[in-house]
Amino acid sequence: MIREIKEHRSVRSYKADPVPEQILTEILAAGTRASNTGNMQLYSMVVTRDRDLRERLAPCHFNQPCVTQAPVLITFCADINRFSAWCRQRGAEPVYDNFAWFFNAATDALLASQNVALEAEAHGLGICYLGTAIYTAAQICRILQLPSGVIPVTAMVIGYPDGEPPLTDRLPLDGVVHYETYHDYSLQDIDLIWASKEASEETRQLLEANGLPNLARIFTERRYKAEDNLSISRSYLECIREQGFFNQ
Repeated sequence: MIREIKEHRSVRSYKADPVPEQILTEILAAGTRASNTGNMQLYSMVVTRDRDLRERLAPCHFNQPCVTQAPVLITFCADINRFSAWCRQRGAEPVYDNFAWFFNAATDALLASQNVALEAEAHGLGICYLGTAIYTAAQICRILQLPSGVIPVTAMVIGYPDGEPPLTDRLPLDGVVHYETYHDYSLQDIDLIWASKEASEETRQLLEANGLPNLARIFTERRYKAEDNLSISRSYLECIREQGFFNQ
């Protein structure tokens, strides 16, 4: 899957063609082969194909068109519910309703999601991650009827692309890799790491459209604003508590 890794792109426009059942099964099975904590598989994948249900979920993802365009929406959830139920049924007392095990379960779910993404792309399908799953987690929990011990950590649409978007840029390898120990960044390092991105035509267009002097201010003043960041953090933490992860 080296080609899929190198050519990954987020697809936001989809054809209406359904994903064949056998292909979808193979995609989901690939998710289950991901590495996970203690081979406990502390995640669940909620697959939503029903159009009405996807329309109900669309506002949770800021009404991005791909949520209703793409025939498959998968919500990846941290899930300690299933494993805890098995433990109790076998006379073992689980103690997984705490932050450490939320983190383990969230990691499991994200690893499974990446396997799903790669398998989908290997079948010629497009995918797009939806980070909005944590922004509106409480609403998603209600719509998908998630019990205590289960919470969304990300979501993904899958379908046949309607056109091929360009590859997005990435920071250079030496900007994200540290050998042996972490080496903090000098002012010059920061300038070099972002030089190509800041000099791109895409950035020029963004600066012009937003009336701002640099790309960093687009991130902090337009895309991920302080008030939004804090609001999302508070609401997600509250949802984590409501879903039973902070009991101990």
